[in-house]
Amino acid sequence: MAKVELKQPIVQAIADDVKDAASVVLVDYRGLTVAQDTALRKQLREAGITYKVCKNTMMKRAFEGTEFAALDEHLEGPSALAISKDDATAPARILAKFAKDAKALEMKAGVVEGEAYDAKGLQALASIPSREELLSKLLGSLQSPITNLARVLNQIAEQGGTAACEPAGAAEEAAEAPAEAAEAPAAE
Repeated sequence: MAKVELKQPIVQAIADDVKDAASVVLVDYRGLTVAQDTALRKQLREAGITYKVCKNTMMKRAFEGTEFAALDEHLEGPSALAISKDDATAPARILAKFAKDAKALEMKAGVVEGEAYDAKGLQALASIPSREELLSKLLGSLQSPITNLARVLNQIAEQGGTAACEPAGAAEEAAEAPAEAAEAPAAE
């Protein structure tokens, strides 16, 4: 069996993994301890991200003719792929957070929703909250005015009606104002 025939299934597996990916991030993992690598793989797996260490030549072949071919120029030295099908910014977020403690981990480049990014661009993407976090914040900001309105209406009902809305003494001033206004024209 020729070497090419042995490599073809590996190339096809990589191509299948990146086929409908929302994002692919290329990392240099040199210098990570076994414990760090295990912890990183666990975090990525829990987030639904595929993490693979592959030969650069295999990745280049798998990327041919796809938007991920933009990563070819970064395929030097040991490389691993973090692939997400759902949350486009998740790999960058998790890898950037992990790299704060594990200085050896280095993001090289990535393709997120069809757009190629270098390491600095990935760092910027990593600061974007997840979709769930953004929806949670939106929901909280929408609920806040409704909650405040309900609280005010409840206080009004507890105090016995609309008079509770007026500041103290305002009702008395309003009653005196028409009497004074009626007297003023008569004096002219």
